[in-house]
Amino acid sequence: MIYSFEFGLVLLVLAVLILISAFFSSYYIVRQQTVCIIERFGKFYKIAEAGLHFRMPFGIDSIAKTVSLKVHQNDIEIETKTKDNVFVVLSLAVQFKVDNKKVTDAYYKLSTPTAQIQSYVEDAIRSSLPKYTLDESYEKKDDIAKDVFDTVSSEMSEYGYIIIKTLITSIEPDEQVKESMNAINASQRQKCAAQELANADKIKIVTAAEADAEKDRLHGEGIANQRKAIVDGLSESFNELKTSGLSEKDIMSILLTEQYLDALNTFAKYGNHVIFLPAGASGADDIRTQILSALSSIKYERDDNNLS
Repeated sequence: MIYSFEFGLVLLVLAVLILISAFFSSYYIVRQQTVCIIERFGKFYKIAEAGLHFRMPFGIDSIAKTVSLKVHQNDIEIETKTKDNVFVVLSLAVQFKVDNKKVTDAYYKLSTPTAQIQSYVEDAIRSSLPKYTLDESYEKKDDIAKDVFDTVSSEMSEYGYIIIKTLITSIEPDEQVKESMNAINASQRQKCAAQELANADKIKIVTAAEADAEKDRLHGEGIANQRKAIVDGLSESFNELKTSGLSEKDIMSILLTEQYLDALNTFAKYGNHVIFLPAGASGADDIRTQILSALSSIKYERDDNNLS
């Protein structure tokens, strides 16, 4: 009796422990931004979202897979060639996530999503990039990325995946090609710099020539105004002397002598190396006589031309 009682007690304890274990193993927690695929007897039963859940114990219900709903990134490198037959290596970043409405498709239809995405991306790139030259591929990078996005997103949506973004992070041609491109760019920049320097020199020369022309024009206007002022002054003096009863010859002698003396005064002030010929005291009278004789000759020639 004692042994049977002890044996029954052990069985009771074991039963209690099994019930406690079954009770606590029936509850499970699903974390935020994840879902659990629950199978019953190996067949899909339901999708458990974030929170506390209950399942049938003893392996009746099991968690087949915990699926993350976060955005993932697949980095891909692809070697292909452009329209002008330049081989390049493209680096792409494909951002994707599981569609929370198609979790079962994402788990049961596709086993390696990253490999499948890479296959679609490679196919799309090798179809899109050969449409452009190397220079155009840099300019049309966004268009190429859009072509890849359209192709991959439409294909992966059937498997329960959403393509968030496709980014072309770099386009790397062969090292020799890059050196050639850099040499071409350097040559073009040097050509532009030389052209700019030539234009600058041209502007300097043209500006200097315009400044000299303006200077000469203003100098000529100054001389013309000065001579006009002298002529006006002489004319006024001539008229004043004429009213006093002097003859024109005497007036001309006075004015020429005055001009001669003014010229001597100017040369005496600024001209240290000037020699006047004739240098005697009668030099002024000789010069005046020569000028009056020249003026008389001009007057007679004009009178003869008018008579003829």
